[in-house]
Amino acid sequence: MGRVHRLGTVSSSLIRPSSSYPLSNDPEAIAAGGILYAQHCAECHGSKAEGRKRAPSLLVSEVQSAEPGAIFWILTNGVVRRGMPVWSKLPEPQRWQLVSFLKSLRSPAAVPMGESAP
Repeated sequence: MGRVHRLGTVSSSLIRPSSSYPLSNDPEAIAAGGILYAQHCAECHGSKAEGRKRAPSLLVSEVQSAEPGAIFWILTNGVVRRGMPVWSKLPEPQRWQLVSFLKSLRSPAAVPMGESAP
């Protein structure tokens, strides 16, 4: 069973509507986000975002149904007490590319919270 990370509450002023976030449904942004994911995230979250001992799966429904702005906020500010680093050094467009990549992993049957991805 993989660890589940709660996204927590984020101010609504920090969350952009999912239909209008930068780079939404942009195939080039998704591809660039995949490269960034491999460079910065896969070591902890797994090459397929399935989660590992150090970090939770990003395929769980809580992450996949999260507003893009909430994911962007987490990437920007991290959750240091849980080991999630701050990625504010990455330029904003690259953080949105990561969001686009993570949202592209969404599947019709997202993994329920508390369960590991196959």
